[in-house]
Amino acid sequence: MGRLKMLRSTLGSAPPRIARMTDDHGHSRVLEPWRKWYSLAAWTRLRLDILSRDGFECRACQRIDPTGRQLVADHIQPHRGDRARFWAPDNIQTLCKPCHDGAKQREERAGPPGRGVSKL
Repeated sequence: MGRLKMLRSTLGSAPPRIARMTDDHGHSRVLEPWRKWYSLAAWTRLRLDILSRDGFECRACQRIDPTGRQLVADHIQPHRGDRARFWAPDNIQTLCKPCHDGAKQREERAGPPGRGVSKL
């Protein structure tokens, strides 16, 4: 009687049965449906209005980027899905990407008061 040979697993090549539930930052598309607001044309217009209002200048470090490519329209108080807070221009400030991704994110992760780095 012959020996059984190990069969090579085909699980690694099988297509995923369900889509990923989170993005690269661990945010859930299911639990955070408001994330799609960032892809709306209304957000694009509001973002440009905020950058223009702030003179394309970071409120934290005063770096100016006339192209706006390195600037973020940042919510001063996190909206957490609150539609009114998300769309309120007085709750949005201009930050450069390094300030937004560094100091501001650390502040938000630390918890309350969560008021950001606004100099309003």
